[in-house]
Amino acid sequence: MSRRPDLFRRLTALADPIRCRVLLALERHELTVSELHAALQLPQSTTSRHLKVLGDDGWVVSRVDGASNRYRMTPALEPAPRRLWQIVREQLSESPAAAHDAERVRAVLARRHTRSQEFFSTAAGQWDRLRTELFGQRTELMALLGLLDDSWTVGDLGCGTGLLAASLAPFVQRVIAVDESAAMLRGARARLRGTSNVELRSGTLEALPIADGELDAAMLVLVLHYLSDPAAALAETRRVLRPGGRLLLVDMMPHERAEYRVEMGHVWQGFGRDQIDGWLSAAGFGAWHYRSLPSDPSAKGPGLFAVSARRAENEALARVG
Repeated sequence: MSRRPDLFRRLTALADPIRCRVLLALERHELTVSELHAALQLPQSTTSRHLKVLGDDGWVVSRVDGASNRYRMTPALEPAPRRLWQIVREQLSESPAAAHDAERVRAVLARRHTRSQEFFSTAAGQWDRLRTELFGQRTELMALLGLLDDSWTVGDLGCGTGLLAASLAPFVQRVIAVDESAAMLRGARARLRGTSNVELRSGTLEALPIADGELDAAMLVLVLHYLSDPAAALAETRRVLRPGGRLLLVDMMPHERAEYRVEMGHVWQGFGRDQIDGWLSAAGFGAWHYRSLPSDPSAKGPGLFAVSARRAENEALARVG
């Protein structure tokens, strides 16, 4: 285990004006050796040698970024070295050399930006394809789950084989996943094996096995059209939400695909906005918003809508459309 540099060693490191210029450049910016070489107009070998001294004496830290190392000033200096640096910086920052270095650092950062813009100017027509190849379809939608409160208990109502519950689990404290189908719950258990914060419960959405106010948020995603009594399910959802709790409902718009009733057991051929409005109002939700979702060109099914609703903190609150 290496011994922590003492104050005298750190003082020796700052006795060289070039090392002080390096440190001043790295105080505000993270730079590579080649960028420092360009900004301070030093030979690359000289830049590397000074960085090694500053690193050994605790003034700078580095991280690997691809084939390069990026350097910056140690972010949390101890009080004595910090005071020492403040004295040196006060003297150095007024020098012409420091002003020239700062200007060249700005030029280096501008070149970084230019390289990015050059890439986008040539790749704009292929950007969607490139991003999909690198990161997969609609990665940004998964990232949005990070906006959920990590203290929440969220209900996945009509969880099926647990795909949504598995997506929610890393972002919230607890997921309660409910389904009536024993086969679907077996699939969910297999998918969620090893996920400790998802609780699977067997039950119907019209009589949820969840206590009053147990959920901070509830999600009914492509499940309402399977229910014989959607109004009862929405009323139950309101019951299990705490005051102020949120509902996200996603389902199909009205369509003419009557074959879905036979092929997939659909009870409803989608829902119109007035129908959803009536059920939410009867269920006692205080506020909701209905939005049609953009169509995926590769999708073969009907268009979808999303409704975000809230159980009122004060049950007398009026509906907001």
